[in-house]
Amino acid sequence: MKLRPEQLAAQLKRTLAPIYLVHGDAPLLVQETADTIRAAARRQGFQQRQVLVVEAGFDWGALELTAASASLFAGGRLLEVRLGGQKPGDCGARALKAYAARPAPDTLLLVLCERLDASTLKSGWVTALERAGVAIQLRQPTLEALPGWIEARLHSHKLTPEPGLAELLAQRVEGNLLAAAQEIDKLAMLFPDGRVGCADLLAVVADSARFNVYDLLDAALAGRPERTLRILNGLKGEGLEPPLILWALHREIRLLNKLSADLQRGLPLGAALERRGVWERRRPLLGEALKRLDPATCRRLLQATARVDRIAKGAEKGPLWDEM
Repeated sequence: MKLRPEQLAAQLKRTLAPIYLVHGDAPLLVQETADTIRAAARRQGFQQRQVLVVEAGFDWGALELTAASASLFAGGRLLEVRLGGQKPGDCGARALKAYAARPAPDTLLLVLCERLDASTLKSGWVTALERAGVAIQLRQPTLEALPGWIEARLHSHKLTPEPGLAELLAQRVEGNLLAAAQEIDKLAMLFPDGRVGCADLLAVVADSARFNVYDLLDAALAGRPERTLRILNGLKGEGLEPPLILWALHREIRLLNKLSADLQRGLPLGAALERRGVWERRRPLLGEALKRLDPATCRRLLQATARVDRIAKGAEKGPLWDEM
């Protein structure tokens, strides 16, 4: 069965399933969820733990052999299969489906993997594990949801934050969930009485935000100038080379110009996005940008990228980062 993350604790109190599949795009949450299951297994007497790490060329026969071998402890064992970003392939899919059909006695199987795409979620091995046990999908909190996640974690550490503190911490660690968890652990140690103010936060918390060029493009397309500048400054601080940023901006602005021209010729937005090969995930962002940017503005942006390119190559003078 599928469970939401917040349902896991209650399920573990009731009973242990023979199989747990934990997957998602937030390594910290996957790790913490796995730790929760391991702790529950130990409390139920599963003292032995065996780990199979799936890498290129992994022999899936090891799963069958390990499952068939007797546990060294009377209470049972935890058998952990770490897929990471690997796909099991045909051999692995068959091995996992066979195990799900007949789980090993006195054994709890824990399968850990990164985010599974839509087609994999419908695959035979995933559905077999779901039917035989419990599947939990963990998602990285969105930018909008991050303050709520931080607020809940602060309270779980018995901290009473000043209003606005969760939003401030979310800004400081944006894009780095592990850093958020570490900073909250630090606050819990530094403020044992539980009361934490925004000034306290600024005094002890580092700016741990981590960005990439695609974050910059998304913020610009969404029309969020403060966030765009924050990301650009972050990329500068991390030492990212200007030509890479300029290449990405130029590519996106060229695309906007092509789409804008398509719309001017009467092509519907959906058809224009399809024609230009825009990924499904990026279509809403580009669609919103095209509502906000008229053709003349798109052309001016293209001219601006040409100017920045000349500055980057030394053909024209100007403050490169400011121009970007």
